[in-house]
Amino acid sequence: MGLAVAALDGNSQESLTTLTCTNPVSGASWQIVVDYTGATVDSFPATITPAAISWFDPKDGGHYRLDRKSGRLSASVASSTGGFARHAHCDLDTAR
Repeated sequence: MGLAVAALDGNSQESLTTLTCTNPVSGASWQIVVDYTGATVDSFPATITPAAISWFDPKDGGHYRLDRKSGRLSASVASSTGGFARHAHCDLDTAR
């Protein structure tokens, strides 16, 4: 039995969605996989609300937040020098 969930824009979609995110400074891009049914991003536990998706990536120590309306991706990373923030944009229009 298939399961539909709320899409990034409010429409129905499959459980897994791949989003392409881009660093606005360097132009580097990468993909993240959101599993709405399993509540994960790239296999890491996530909190998924109508407004945002947030998760912690233990590989880089980043706390991520994706705004589901604008596509703005913010990361806060702790470090011994006080930490830093990163920003990117995820293309919600071409989610697959």
